[in-house]
Amino acid sequence: MTTTRLTQYAHGGGCACKIPPGELEAVVAGLTHTGPRYPSSELVVGLDDGDDAAVVRLPGGQGLVLTTDFFTPVVDDAYTFGRIAAANALSDVYAMGGVPTVAVNLLGWPRDVLPADLAAEVLRGGLEVAHAAGCHVGGGHSIDSPEPTYGMAVTGLVDLDRLIRNDRAAAGDPVSLSKPLGVGTLNNRMKATGEPSPEAIDSMTRLNAEASVAAVAAGVRAGTDVTGFGLLGHLYKMARASGVTAVVSAADVPYLAGARQSVADGYVSGGTRRNLDWVRPHADLSAVGEDDALLLADAQTSGGLLLAGEVAGATVIGEFVAAQEFAVVVR
Repeated sequence: MTTTRLTQYAHGGGCACKIPPGELEAVVAGLTHTGPRYPSSELVVGLDDGDDAAVVRLPGGQGLVLTTDFFTPVVDDAYTFGRIAAANALSDVYAMGGVPTVAVNLLGWPRDVLPADLAAEVLRGGLEVAHAAGCHVGGGHSIDSPEPTYGMAVTGLVDLDRLIRNDRAAAGDPVSLSKPLGVGTLNNRMKATGEPSPEAIDSMTRLNAEASVAAVAAGVRAGTDVTGFGLLGHLYKMARASGVTAVVSAADVPYLAGARQSVADGYVSGGTRRNLDWVRPHADLSAVGEDDALLLADAQTSGGLLLAGEVAGATVIGEFVAAQEFAVVVR
């Protein structure tokens, strides 16, 4: 019996298949700082700083959080792919300090190539993760697609007085990370060898709910989640938006078991290399070698929260300081 390997039907995998950050910013450059002439509600967070989700003000001090995320398979098992994609989509609401309330599926499926029962397994995985988050799944949309893709559009609620956004980091704030890095290179190895990493799968399917609650309780007001642009990319965007510099201690950054060896063995995605190329002009990486730089730029899928503050359960990896020559400094 032949086992279907979903990753062999996609050119990329997970958040590593994102459009490169520099290229994406050029595409959306003319869409920022705009809005309808007569808006029906106030847009609190939009496209201007590339935050994790849009936020609209509701009556009574609450905000409506809206986000979407979808990608090609990062693992071969359909059910696990669904779980990872759902956890990743829900993460953007958690990154804003919100609670996901309802989601709809976004499914692309090569119906003449892959059986429908595999698509059903993808949807079942997504449904179970959403329900574990207390989030309804109210249907969605599907298309016949050359590659399998799956994700969700998610709506959540947030207390606007406790909103977390990427442009509020201040000098003196610790830099904290709630999940170890390395899923990108481990997934790249899995795609090449067919051998999954249990540690990477566990990390990608784990919701960021607890980290989000802890961040809100600690009074954190600045943060994002670490996904396709890697730690360096998301840290650069956060520091740039906040007008500060992020100083990271390379020795304090946690990694999944096998990640360092995987990079040494050459399992580095094109997305990770593009991340590093984009950030390098804005970062001082002179204290670390190329493999360490690639690990710090590793394109994560369903990564942890990156927070400006000390948070229970997260690892402090550096601090934000007053703006310097570089937006990011690695020591």
